[in-house]
Amino acid sequence: MAPIADKVADDCPGAREIGFTVPARYNASAVLFDNLARRNGDRPALRGPAGTLTYDALCRSACRAGNALLSLGLARGDRVVMILDDTPLYPAFLFGAMRAGLVPVLVNTLTPPDLIQFYLADAGARVIVVEADCAAQVTAAAVTGTKLEVAVVANGEAGLPHVGRVLAAASWLPGFADRLDAADTHRDEMAFWMYSSGSTGRPKGIVHLQHDPAYTAESYAKNILKLAPDDICFSVPKIFFAYGFGNSLTFPFAAGASSVLSPGKPDPAKIFAAIRDFGATVFFGLPTLYTALAKAPEAAAADCRSLRLCISAAEILSGEVAGAWKALTGLDIVEGLGSTEMLHIYLTNSEEERRQSAAGRRVPGYEIRLADRDGREVADGEEGIMSVRGHSSAPEYWNRPDKTAETMQGDWLYTGDRFVRDRDGFYFFRGRADDLVKVSGQWVYPLEVELCLAEHKAVREVAVLAIELPDRRTTLKAYVVAADPVADRAALTAELQDHVKRTLLPYKYPRIVEFLAELPKTGTGKIDRQALVRRGDA
Repeated sequence: MAPIADKVADDCPGAREIGFTVPARYNASAVLFDNLARRNGDRPALRGPAGTLTYDALCRSACRAGNALLSLGLARGDRVVMILDDTPLYPAFLFGAMRAGLVPVLVNTLTPPDLIQFYLADAGARVIVVEADCAAQVTAAAVTGTKLEVAVVANGEAGLPHVGRVLAAASWLPGFADRLDAADTHRDEMAFWMYSSGSTGRPKGIVHLQHDPAYTAESYAKNILKLAPDDICFSVPKIFFAYGFGNSLTFPFAAGASSVLSPGKPDPAKIFAAIRDFGATVFFGLPTLYTALAKAPEAAAADCRSLRLCISAAEILSGEVAGAWKALTGLDIVEGLGSTEMLHIYLTNSEEERRQSAAGRRVPGYEIRLADRDGREVADGEEGIMSVRGHSSAPEYWNRPDKTAETMQGDWLYTGDRFVRDRDGFYFFRGRADDLVKVSGQWVYPLEVELCLAEHKAVREVAVLAIELPDRRTTLKAYVVAADPVADRAALTAELQDHVKRTLLPYKYPRIVEFLAELPKTGTGKIDRQALVRRGDA
């Protein structure tokens, strides 16, 4: 398989700054398997409800998974869709597939059937590896019009009569060899995909290359996390997110440390118990999560003494929540900002230097440019749209040359984020160049939610706006004129929120719904959104 044209040069300024280099023939599974050469085989790689797994055991499991996938007739570069929760089988299938020269496609476990169908068709995948608890989402409609031939069910069994062949991982994998040489991939070949949230239309397949994970380890992890082999990382954001992928796999494995994998829905009691029981030293969360943990009843008795570092990303963290967390743990939260396209964080505060409400300074290994809409660079204190350059940048969106051209502008990644940089090099987020907003760490297009609600029979009119909560988090608020003016408001609110969760994705639902007798209108009869803004809510 030919390498992809990586627009970012191997000797780009960022790579030279951190001394990053990998050989021309390189496979991304080295992040895990190099631990065997470093004599870390007997050290713990994974911890969690499933027990402790050493590096040697995990590598053997990954080899079995890679050999098993190859036995299905897959060839180098073939995509394998993976809908998996955070259990040891996820890194086994992920690294096993990459080691075999295959391309895993990481998919959210909450993905509805229509999007699964799109992912399968877009990737041309003949094989899906799916969590038993998620198998019901792989409906007959989800496989219609796709090339799917085989479903491998992880952590349980499931009947999928509409799939040609169904295999239970537990009984299938043990029959395969636990040794597998790494495919002779080029450092610029495809390694894995992740999909964008699809907030402005159909989702985009974000293609990452073999060298990308190692670059994030050398840039962000080495300079900011400074992990040692005895560190125990615990990321509540899941592996299928770029943020969780680095937190739970790339970074601990690159340092010979270990990672806590906690499947299922996270709740404060479960999270605090995992920190205590597994002795987590580095904790990764989001502002919404830190808010929930700080306000949880369990916080009063929580034992977080093992923690040495707490990381947050995706949204601005309020000073109130940061203060509450420090009162609970004695630790400041270190905020950063990254993207799936860049694979992880490229702006961050640090333990030594922080600014409240700042995304941080640039991470070593990345270059940041702020420019106005005409492309002219702006000075400190002036607002500009951010572009980033670094060697972990995705080179393209799969089959989307139009979107690739918009975002991958030469060797720079155009983020569409508006920022101001102060004289000390700290960057402060000012919004999006378009109308996208970030809710719970995920980009959401308010108009998409508005159109979804407008289709509901109980809605006469609706407008959806992004609002800033008192603690500085962003959320969506729906202003609704009900078809039945005397309908039960509480019941209708829940019904409309569930409608969005089912039709789009769960994180896109409006957290706040306000019912109005009429929506304000402009002189031309359009919804007057500025009038809604002036209500003081948005």
